[in-house]
Amino acid sequence: MEFKTLRNIENSFSQIRLYAIVFTVLCLGISGYAVFESYRFASVQREKVYVLDQGKSLMLALSQDASINRPVEAREHVRRFHELFFTLAPDKAAIESNMKRAFNLADKSAFDYYKDLSEKGYYNRIISGNVQQRIEVDSVQCNFEKYPYSVRTYAREYIIRASNVTRRSLVTSCLLVNSVRSDVNPQGFNIEQFRVLENRDVEVMDR
Repeated sequence: MEFKTLRNIENSFSQIRLYAIVFTVLCLGISGYAVFESYRFASVQREKVYVLDQGKSLMLALSQDASINRPVEAREHVRRFHELFFTLAPDKAAIESNMKRAFNLADKSAFDYYKDLSEKGYYNRIISGNVQQRIEVDSVQCNFEKYPYSVRTYAREYIIRASNVTRRSLVTSCLLVNSVRSDVNPQGFNIEQFRVLENRDVEVMDR
């Protein structure tokens, strides 16, 4: 009888110990899940920006990680520079305006190339010959594995005269470095070591 009683007491202690272990594990699991969800919720909230609209209403603006858009911004920066630099009209003021805007996106290497063409009389011939020049950028290839980022641009250049249109193949290279965003440089990049690797005639089409 006493042995049976001792066995019952031992079994009861084993069951209580098992229940205590299960309860402890369950509590730890619930606590861990709660902590994880709290951190996740806090992380989501940090990605939100609350903007006060004229001091009256509250608007919710979701902020995005800027690094996600950097490749897109880099290609747009290079594309915009080429459009400004290589789009020419037979008007001195228009050429100077485009060049001034292009120089805000690049360093002295772009100005040196412009100065070289100017000294050779290229822009004077554009104006005196009533020639228009426009560019179509085909692709902008950026290498983001190494900083500063190396870029190669492939484009088509059209020289439009009264009698014909000359199509040229244009290939350029440069390096991109991070810069300060501003009204004249919204993408926050700067072009360095700008070089024209190829600028050759492909075909001449009569008008």
